[in-house]
Amino acid sequence: MAVKGFLKQEQRENLQKAVREDNCALLRERALMLLLMNDGKTYAEISEFIGCGLRTVVYWCVHGDPDNIESLKDQREKGNHSKATDEDIKLLMETIEKPSELGYEFGRWTAARLATYLSEQTGIKLSGEQIRRILLKKKSVYLWAKYSLEDKQDPAKRAAFQQKLGGYIEVSKASPTKLQVWFWDESGFSLRVIRRKNWNQKGQRKKVSQCGLGVSPSEATGEPARVTGQRSSGKVNIMGAVRFHDRKRICYFVEKGNSDIFYSSLQQLYEQVKQEWVEQGNESEDFTEKGPKIFIVLDNASYHKKKTMLAEVETNLPNIQLYFLPPYSPDSNLIKLVWHSAKEYIAHRLFQSVEQLKNLLDRLLNQGQLIIKWYRKLKNKGNAIIAS
Repeated sequence: MAVKGFLKQEQRENLQKAVREDNCALLRERALMLLLMNDGKTYAEISEFIGCGLRTVVYWCVHGDPDNIESLKDQREKGNHSKATDEDIKLLMETIEKPSELGYEFGRWTAARLATYLSEQTGIKLSGEQIRRILLKKKSVYLWAKYSLEDKQDPAKRAAFQQKLGGYIEVSKASPTKLQVWFWDESGFSLRVIRRKNWNQKGQRKKVSQCGLGVSPSEATGEPARVTGQRSSGKVNIMGAVRFHDRKRICYFVEKGNSDIFYSSLQQLYEQVKQEWVEQGNESEDFTEKGPKIFIVLDNASYHKKKTMLAEVETNLPNIQLYFLPPYSPDSNLIKLVWHSAKEYIAHRLFQSVEQLKNLLDRLLNQGQLIIKWYRKLKNKGNAIIAS
């Protein structure tokens, strides 16, 4: 074991610089071992201080060369992907940009998928971890694809909408028997949940096209690569609403979205609010005149605005008033937090059938089993949803 103060001034400064600045955590740790040994610490004391094995400390204190910082790197790393030639790595970097162009249904590569593809194309067998290390050395990172609608939004309309909605919300919180604000939306839950995380070059982020279809990067226009959002068959469609003042959720399973199904769902919501009002000791026949106004915030889907359907709502559901979001403003719809939380919950679960998925969603959304962090900040297509 080296004696206290065995390091020269230059050696100590180089090791201190490595501890402060090196990107490799293990190298920083090993440089620290030599510095502690220079201060007179024993192997056992260094092991306890750093929190690693005694044999590890002994090895690196003996084999680490303070004149050569590279000696503190694990030499085994050099052989982990030596089987991959420069041509193989070039193919890998080209491949991460275009899964859809290669005939695959998915729109995002994982390291394991890339390892399988590279094995099929070149015959070399690498693990997903080895692929990940290659990509990291090539300055690639695994990021969420960016989906932004900001360039399509009208700030003035959004500000006016928020101001008006804020007034309705204040009234609903103070007097829910007079006014209730509900946020309405539709969503689909697939048996195979696809996440939008993907390998990208550092400092860049892929985008998702508005329609969910992948668009290849164009060298002529310089457009960024886009990530597809395709889903496999086996899907549960839901229409539903969340009430602002008490976060009550009501969701309906539907075959598809159209004006007839939308109107039918509104009827069910209307009757459930009416029944709740009656259970509070009121008369059913007084609901139209004395019951709460049902203020529903929803997006601009075409079947939400069908004229014949709107006329039926006005005639048959007089307490309901539809309030449409500004164009391209899904972040103003509180129920997006419900869909996001439900999809987070089911993301890593396996389902044998659509019915099994449907039963779980019913428990989560209608029976109150889904715990939602209402005050979280959730990015939605470039904007943040925060429930105030």
